[in-house]
Amino acid sequence: MKAKFNLRPDSKPTIYAYEDLDPRTKGKIKVGYTTRSVAQRMAEHFPTAHIEGLTQYKVIFEEPGMRDDGTTFTDHEIHSMLKANGIERVGGEWFKCSLKELRRAYNSVKLRKDIDIERSWSFKMRPEQKKAVDITKKYFLKFRGIEKKAPHFLWNCKMRFGKTFAAYKLAEEMNWKRVLVLTYMPAVQNSWKEDLLYHTDFENWEFIDALEGENIGTKKKGCSYVCFASFQDFLGKNKVGGLKVKNAWAHKVDWDCIILDEYHHGAWNEKSKQLYMTNEDKAEFNEEHEFNKESGISSWSKNQGIWSEDLSPLKTKNYLYLSGTPFRAIATGEFLEEQIYNWTYYDEQYAKKNFKGSDNPYVSLPKMVMLTYKMPESITHFVKEGEEAEFDLNEFFKAEGNGDQAHFKHENYVQKWLDLIRGHGFRDIYLNSNTTDKPVLPYFDARLRNNLTHTLWFLPSVASCHAMKNLLESRINSFYNETYKLLVCAGNDAGIGTRALPPLRKLMSDPLKTKTITFTCGKLCTGVTVKPWSGVFMLRNTSSPEKYFQTAFRAQSSWTVPSENKNKANEEKIMKEECYLFDFSPNRSLRLVTEYSSKLDISEKSTEEKINEFIKFLPVLCFDGSQMYYIDANDILDFGMVGISGSQLARKFQSARLINVDDLTLKRILDDEKALSAVMSI
Repeated sequence: MKAKFNLRPDSKPTIYAYEDLDPRTKGKIKVGYTTRSVAQRMAEHFPTAHIEGLTQYKVIFEEPGMRDDGTTFTDHEIHSMLKANGIERVGGEWFKCSLKELRRAYNSVKLRKDIDIERSWSFKMRPEQKKAVDITKKYFLKFRGIEKKAPHFLWNCKMRFGKTFAAYKLAEEMNWKRVLVLTYMPAVQNSWKEDLLYHTDFENWEFIDALEGENIGTKKKGCSYVCFASFQDFLGKNKVGGLKVKNAWAHKVDWDCIILDEYHHGAWNEKSKQLYMTNEDKAEFNEEHEFNKESGISSWSKNQGIWSEDLSPLKTKNYLYLSGTPFRAIATGEFLEEQIYNWTYYDEQYAKKNFKGSDNPYVSLPKMVMLTYKMPESITHFVKEGEEAEFDLNEFFKAEGNGDQAHFKHENYVQKWLDLIRGHGFRDIYLNSNTTDKPVLPYFDARLRNNLTHTLWFLPSVASCHAMKNLLESRINSFYNETYKLLVCAGNDAGIGTRALPPLRKLMSDPLKTKTITFTCGKLCTGVTVKPWSGVFMLRNTSSPEKYFQTAFRAQSSWTVPSENKNKANEEKIMKEECYLFDFSPNRSLRLVTEYSSKLDISEKSTEEKINEFIKFLPVLCFDGSQMYYIDANDILDFGMVGISGSQLARKFQSARLINVDDLTLKRILDDEKALSAVMSI
């Protein structure tokens, strides 16, 4: 079955302005928005040629209506900014202003210099968000009448669920006034802040950074507030083991709710470590610690307090836990079934396909496609033991040195891999493969290559990130360095948390005109949205399903641009219909697919049923060296247990490549009476 891929629509959001050359309009300019070329739009403004063939207008401004993070804006935001700066509106989209004033307004909107110019978001909750709010509210109210301690509830909801907006709507429904958000990922602060400041529903709410906490008493009466803080900072200890003095004010507040965001990073409390940690868990724990250290999460530092509701010095009436991958919290029984709301990738894509009506709220959420590749022996033999041993990605991409001096230990083989993924020497690398079909390789298949304009490559270490950039910048890899801008987002120099984002956004500039590859070993892999990313390359070992799918779903963010149809304000054009996950260790990746699809689904369905549901909307294609094919739940389970699928095994037995009888083999058979007798009996 051949793979199908959807190409991105050719749509370029543009802010433009022009002057009408009629003397009566002198000093006035019209500011508009289009997703087509400005020439096409102007032909609609002036469909009739001047009687003397003269041009009737002059386009004086043409810039992209897109920020460097992939978010878009229209002429409405420019109009609001012009008005906010005292520019006279003389009718419709016409303003009495200079080009310099227009450019200043444009730059302010693009750079978000004044975030609260006008609350322009007015979207409603999607059905699953409404259900989450209703179920949680009902549970909190019911629990309050039975138990004397604060109730807790978990939202087990995949990335892109809209947890911040839904949490604020719950606060509104519950009539909360004081909400504390504690997160293991400080990089998500922008999401919490923008949802509160942009949306029209939250005009009476204020957003407070933890550093401003001491000034809460000065806030206007009747105003509700959300305080955002880092878990590590708020509950971390000082050098002598006590609580930090600067956070003492927070322990005096009687919070209506404490929300613990990105909870999967902190689910290893002392109890779960003692009771549930196997040797494999301990290895995963240590691996996660290193990952978190690179990501800027210090949740297990020497002075870090272990989270426990019973031991927490903070006072609250309710606890809400948020996570897209709460494997350990579910496995350890920290939450009862009635204390969990589930929303999985399957739920999302099922709702998208089966929505009835005209305004499908899920249509902009891309479908994921997973492509796995069984790497050829010719470039993996030195990191494997036995024919079906798991490919050791960490050893394959092992690097030494720093910065410009970083290089791969096995550079020749890494170069062969780079050649392979763009289709060079394909048949030689796979030992004269007899396939007649073109392989579906990332930078070889034109359909894929056209979609992969911005990708994230997840590597084992800081050194390997620098080594990959250095190798791609070499003369031999002109395809990569002439086509893509390369960015290392790893190590201390890249910045911690949100500080790692600006260099990437600057590199992307106008994401519709640029192409980028970002190298990371932890940064930007959780709690961060980069809309233009359409593909993730998993180039390191991991046994952690949390880390794997938190990283994988970075590419699944929606990317849309507003329609220029003024009569349909909510209509959008979709820039990304599909996104891709590439993995070169099938055994590992399919084992993690099994864990993700089965362990986060707490229903009583069989594992096979859960996997089948999952891959209905996340098709998994496997390349075995000769052809690429879709695999089913049984194949995935086989891969996870024995490293080879049933269908692949059948093809192996039918393959002519197994019959390789040379002179030496014939001589050995003829010299061995038992072997000759066995052959003759066949």
